[in-house]
Amino acid sequence: MSQQVESQGIEEATVATGQPDAKTRRYDRQLRIWAASGQAALEASRILVVSSSATSTSILKNLVLPGIGHFSILDATVTTPADAGNNFFLNARDSVGKPRAQEAVPLLRELNEAVQGEPVVKDVSDLLATDQGKDWILGFSLVITHNLNKSTLQELSTLLWANPDGPPLISIRSAGFLADFHIQYHEHCVSQSHSENAPSLRITRPFPALLDWARSLDLQNMDPTTHGHLPFVVILVRAVDDWRKTHDGNLPKTAAEKKEFKKTIMDMRIKPDEENFEEAEAQAWRVWSEPAVPSDIQALFSLPPLPTSPRHNATFHALLGALAEHVKDSLGTGTLPISATLPDMKSDTKSYVQLQNLYRQAADAEKNRFQEILAEKFPEMAKAANQDEVDSFVKNAHHLRVLRGKQLGAFDTDHEAIATSLSVQPRETATHLALSALSSLHSREAEVTVEALTAEVQSIVGEGVDLPEEVDATVGEVARAPTADLPNMAAFLGGLVAQEAIKVITEQYVPLNGYCVVDLIDSWTGVIR
Repeated sequence: MSQQVESQGIEEATVATGQPDAKTRRYDRQLRIWAASGQAALEASRILVVSSSATSTSILKNLVLPGIGHFSILDATVTTPADAGNNFFLNARDSVGKPRAQEAVPLLRELNEAVQGEPVVKDVSDLLATDQGKDWILGFSLVITHNLNKSTLQELSTLLWANPDGPPLISIRSAGFLADFHIQYHEHCVSQSHSENAPSLRITRPFPALLDWARSLDLQNMDPTTHGHLPFVVILVRAVDDWRKTHDGNLPKTAAEKKEFKKTIMDMRIKPDEENFEEAEAQAWRVWSEPAVPSDIQALFSLPPLPTSPRHNATFHALLGALAEHVKDSLGTGTLPISATLPDMKSDTKSYVQLQNLYRQAADAEKNRFQEILAEKFPEMAKAANQDEVDSFVKNAHHLRVLRGKQLGAFDTDHEAIATSLSVQPRETATHLALSALSSLHSREAEVTVEALTAEVQSIVGEGVDLPEEVDATVGEVARAPTADLPNMAAFLGGLVAQEAIKVITEQYVPLNGYCVVDLIDSWTGVIR
């Protein structure tokens, strides 16, 4: 019986009535964050981790617990006493002399019995040397590496970059209390960015039912209790409508006009302590700060096509094209589809429910019109598109994101970008350059000294460029602990990198675009692009 409950689909589990099943109870908190669609994406994922270091296993811990589908640890390294001392996913002294990947997998799998895992005791360079090995690597959802040899990492990066439909690559480098990591992808599209910015309430472009309600109100003769519980949305729509009648259809523009508009809102009160009108005054910024289409969404409409965009992004771009047509639709309002989601506000239940129903009906009508446009302009995509995907896209149309990344290492070959970054973000760039210099020295099996690291940094930056004082500090720290994989840094990176990996897998929230730099000496993180 328990096995039948455990095998219930995640979609059914999250909508089932009555007692939640074992899977829903296990993943309850995270389902509130990325919902059933995100959990399904996690459970379908296959993760390749190249290395079983303390950092790598900490990352995997934070991916196994939320329920990825499968992971493989690719590592031919034999466990040393140092590994046994800093890696919590090894059997201490009992693991010494045994394949590190083989020792780590059983303990990681104990965290979540629903996750499959396997050790692959091979060297990644051997797999990269054969077509069969390359195909195996390309079959994963995501590839993660830690402190991989520079030349091998470049070869792996080139393989994945040459295959746009292949997995993204997360590359981590750490030395003592310093680290950085980079996510390599051609294009990453996000419809569920979970932005904290509220979508437009269409105050200045109200749909007919909302405008009719606002105009029908007899504010001066209304019951005081009802008057004191009108939602601020209705108050603002009425105030805008009255203002336009006396200002040639224009909205408040100057500071004086905005001040006067706020005064008209407060003059609509019939009692001095009506909090809903105070809320309307506080929300008056929406009248002059809500464009028909946000500038960042407008920019997406003119985004040039990317030849190397992964094929699975085709549906997103078709939806984006339909959205642009929706804005230009002669039957519409020149805006994005309205959202049915309302913020909290001071109101009684009756008025709030009435407002919510109006917005829901308007949202349904505009979504239907969007689907008509999609079917007309992109008929093949309209047939293939999943209805849940369309619903999610329309619901989140105000917060879409398209990220276009760079191949790993591209930043280090762009002298102009490095020079600019050194002047704007000296400490972040200095840390990144020191780690790049360390990778170069390790690949040549050269001795790691302050002098050698500084010379390598100078060669990356280019002759004639003065190095900021931050380089001296970071180079000194890297030279002090060039190979140290510290438990506290491993734990911190484990959470940070796993969080970004989940964003990539679920295509929810906005992942890193560039290098994330970590300094646990002074306790800061930063991003350079």
